[in-house]
Amino acid sequence: MQAVTTCHRPRLRISGVCKGYGGKQVLSDVHLEVPAGTLVGVVGENGAGKSTLLQIAVGHLAPDRGTVTRAGTVGYCPQRAVLNDAFTVGQHLRLFQMAYRLPTPERVGELMELLALTGCRRQQVGELSGGTRQKLNLLIALMHDPQLLVLDEPYQGFDWDTHQRFWTLAADLRDQGRSIIVVSHLLHDQHHFDAIAHLRQGRLHFEETDR
Repeated sequence: MQAVTTCHRPRLRISGVCKGYGGKQVLSDVHLEVPAGTLVGVVGENGAGKSTLLQIAVGHLAPDRGTVTRAGTVGYCPQRAVLNDAFTVGQHLRLFQMAYRLPTPERVGELMELLALTGCRRQQVGELSGGTRQKLNLLIALMHDPQLLVLDEPYQGFDWDTHQRFWTLAADLRDQGRSIIVVSHLLHDQHHFDAIAHLRQGRLHFEETDR
């Protein structure tokens, strides 16, 4: 099986994607379709190319060969947060509210409460713990309510309660018709997915779940 398929049109279609670095082939003829209302996990060893695949999926990196088609708005949470240490949490949120052209910050308030960030609005990002930085990183990816979510180990450094809240949120978004890809290395998280794609030797190998 090379794709997750349902009756819905795919929000993301990756076809025949290849990518190499310095003569080493990282991705070899990768195919992936993620329809609306689907939660897909991408797993694999460190260095297997998971982050490379996600960067290509959102257009941050060009493949050597192959095509990527996206439909609808995209939210991307990279593994390493790209934040300005001198800005406060609130300044980041105002900046992205303007960038996303959000008329009101209502969605931001809901996500801040869910991710336990409400007390951090005036703190500079450079003062935050790694887990709290990652919460902000995830919030920025979610705040414009995108139709396609591409999340690279989004809960890294989360406490257990926030980790569980993340999965409740992911399930709710999937049930609302969002398409979600999550890179995960945690075995106990894999029951959350509709399908799991193992990245081995540059290729995706799919495993159906019991969902």
